[in-house]
Amino acid sequence: MNTIYLSLGANVGDRAQNIARAIEALASRGVRVTRQSSLYETEPVEMSSADWFLNCVVEAETDLAPEQLMQAMLEIERSLGRERRVLHGPRTIDIDILLFGSSVVRTADLEIPHPRMAGRRFVLVPFAEIAPGAQHPVLKKTIAALLAETADRSEVRPWHAA
Repeated sequence: MNTIYLSLGANVGDRAQNIARAIEALASRGVRVTRQSSLYETEPVEMSSADWFLNCVVEAETDLAPEQLMQAMLEIERSLGRERRVLHGPRTIDIDILLFGSSVVRTADLEIPHPRMAGRRFVLVPFAEIAPGAQHPVLKKTIAALLAETADRSEVRPWHAA
């Protein structure tokens, strides 16, 4: 059983519901969520004039191989209406594999740890909430240290349902 960390985000439709449905769908695909961060409203990064995102990070366990996990994530995204028409475009749901145990995976289709996680507050803030001591297997730093060091100054604030 591998401990994994996933980032979930949405900026289209009922963002909180989209994230909740994606988390619920993980169980039917061999992924058992063990912890979930709060939801955070986050400023768009690498996008212009996009609506703000809701983001969270989950810790989970799975027996799936990294490539199988990636396929399961893509299936969940498609089932929730994700269309990949525009690079960095709006999305009903976006699921990224952040860490897969201490594995390092580099293929044409998959890179773990996520190559840009250390530079993204929208990932590091919720990640640090649930697992500040988790270790990045390449950078050899904890999530708390990566958050303290990141140059990203985009806004990440706790979200409360209206």
